Amino acid sequence: MRNALKTLALAASVSAMAGLAHADSTVRFWYHFDNPDNPMNELIAKFEEENPGITIEAENVPWNSYYDNLYTAIVGGGAPDAAMVKLFAQPRLVEMGALEPIDEWLANWDGKDDLLDNILEINAGPDDNQYYLPVQYVVLYLYYRADMFKEAGLKPPETCEDFLAAAQALTQDTDGDGNNDVYGFGFRGGKGGHDHWASLVLSHEGVSLDDEESLTSETAIAANQWVIDLHRKHGVFPPSAPNDGFQEIIAAFQQGRTAMTIHHIGSSNAMVEALGDKVSAAPVPECGGGRWTAFGDESLAVFSSAEDKEATWKWISFLASSGNNALFNEATGQLPVTKSDSENWRNHEARFVEATMDSLPFAETLPATGATSDFVDNVWPRAMQRALLGEITSEEMMREFEELYASE
Repeated sequence: MRNALKTLALAASVSAMAGLAHADSTVRFWYHFDNPDNPMNELIAKFEEENPGITIEAENVPWNSYYDNLYTAIVGGGAPDAAMVKLFAQPRLVEMGALEPIDEWLANWDGKDDLLDNILEINAGPDDNQYYLPVQYVVLYLYYRADMFKEAGLKPPETCEDFLAAAQALTQDTDGDGNNDVYGFGFRGGKGGHDHWASLVLSHEGVSLDDEESLTSETAIAANQWVIDLHRKHGVFPPSAPNDGFQEIIAAFQQGRTAMTIHHIGSSNAMVEALGDKVSAAPVPECGGGRWTAFGDESLAVFSSAEDKEATWKWISFLASSGNNALFNEATGQLPVTKSDSENWRNHEARFVEATMDSLPFAETLPATGATSDFVDNVWPRAMQRALLGEITSEEMMREFEELYASE
């Protein structure tokens, strides 16, 4: 009997020690918010109160270097335990063996049924496993300066022809010094600007990154040339366009130096704060017989190198749960992924929600392949900048894309 009691006591001691191994855990989390006034500290405090023994160390990594830093950290053995991630990066991260499948956790998670319909399907991995837990979404549309359009007697452009006419009419020398100081469109030529380009090129019938041979068709080369001409021939982009990123296009638009740009509802509250009724939104124009706009995703992932994967899952599922997800998106300016939070969403003005919903029928994602990571991070921004500067032709630019996707 005494030996049996000793055995039970030893087993209990081992069990307790095993529990303590994860009783005090630290989860390192990477995220990227453009807005420094964000809810992360509030969410961390709430989570840590509800989950004693788990500490969250969150780092806001600048967007322009986010994925370069992430890939480098993974290769160097310093990856975070969890991070915000986008769909274009998923194939590469899976190929690197960097992501932990979350299927089993999802199956047993009470919040699963509250996620928006089809959002898990959109985020499914290339091998049909689930690696991403959605946390917010948007759809890109056209922002336009309603005051400038009204003064010029213009309506929001419905076609690329309308777009060019409006951009030309709104490109002006307002101070009479012989140089334009207001431009029709704020084009994002730096990283992240592929969505601007895609709305004006991938909208054309028969042009698709999923079909690499279509990228060097006459239609594709001509569509891409049209975008290049907006800058080099028509001069409706600011001179800084080849290098402009998010901050630059938004600042130029708010300051009245551009009359149109492309972004999503995440910018709308700041736009209204700066401009009031002088800003409005509409779907991107129809170009070449079709429309294309980006479904903007943001998800959370557990990395395979995480020391305490259970604690890491608790953290990311906390951020995607009703109430917490609303708080997360109230500050980031995007839309919640839960049905319960979406039903009572009042955090954006109606015209921007309407532009989002009107754009959903033709919203797309880039191909879920490893080539897309290179396209977004390196190939597109480098090629677009060179084309806008006249260093390569439209055909040479599109051939780079064809070769990239053909190498898959």
